[in-house]
Amino acid sequence: MRHGAALLAILVVEAAAGYPARWPHPVTAVGALIGGVERRWNHGAARRAKGVGLVLLLIGTAGGIGWAIEHVATGWRGFALVVLAGTVGLAQRSLNDHVEAVADPLAAGDVPEARRMVARIVGRDTEGLDEAGVATAAIESLAESFCDGVVMPAFWFAVLGLPGLFAAKAINTADSMVGHRTARFAAFGWASARADDLVAWIPARLSGALICLAGRGGWRIMRRDARAHASPNAGWPEAAMAGALGRRLGGPVTYDGEPALRPVMGEGPPPSAADLGRALTVYRGACLLLWLVAGGLAWAR
Repeated sequence: MRHGAALLAILVVEAAAGYPARWPHPVTAVGALIGGVERRWNHGAARRAKGVGLVLLLIGTAGGIGWAIEHVATGWRGFALVVLAGTVGLAQRSLNDHVEAVADPLAAGDVPEARRMVARIVGRDTEGLDEAGVATAAIESLAESFCDGVVMPAFWFAVLGLPGLFAAKAINTADSMVGHRTARFAAFGWASARADDLVAWIPARLSGALICLAGRGGWRIMRRDARAHASPNAGWPEAAMAGALGRRLGGPVTYDGEPALRPVMGEGPPPSAADLGRALTVYRGACLLLWLVAGGLAWAR
């Protein structure tokens, strides 16, 4: 592991300042690249091979940009440049703010407003969700995004610096755009989905451990229920959060009117508005523990 001091600085700066809302985010450019390549390559023969080509293109492009930034970054100005560049790959602050925007109206009893806000962060149908349904959706999104938006990029920065962080984020973006088991994307998006499974494998399990530590429990539920999830990785932080809260997550939902029968994770009643507030507290504690890990890496250097 390396880059410990820079990682700690990135985590602190991003949590304090976030990303300016009015600035275009680099992920938008990555998405435009993926969309353009998909339109040109995702037809005809050898779609799976073309999908592999997309992943290699993203790794080379994103990783190359990260390498170029680190190559010119020297002295304290270079350290500051690396820290600022690294903050664009993390989402501690924005994830907290988006889930808090659901938790506040839900706690005030304004379920329609909470439903409207949760629709911004989940892909499931939200029109008919009650308080428990909104809380469940927000908690699941919070737990899964803790891995994808915080721990995974932090892990790859610790291992490979900016090239690792940028490449991991590009792969995660590709998975969200083309890594679906549909007629259009099943072949072309196969490589993006498998690459995302690979880069998130260790971070997912680390995320679950951090949630259990922050929530002072949940280990048994995480070990028991994580593998029941359709994703090889998302189940770890979600099951950990279910166990830490002592609540039941998962269960059937609908996407575009089509039912999806998902396994139940955890025990006890479904979550309430108060449990969503508790989940945010656990999330913040898990982020703080990640800071301590980064600090330990910096000290070890």
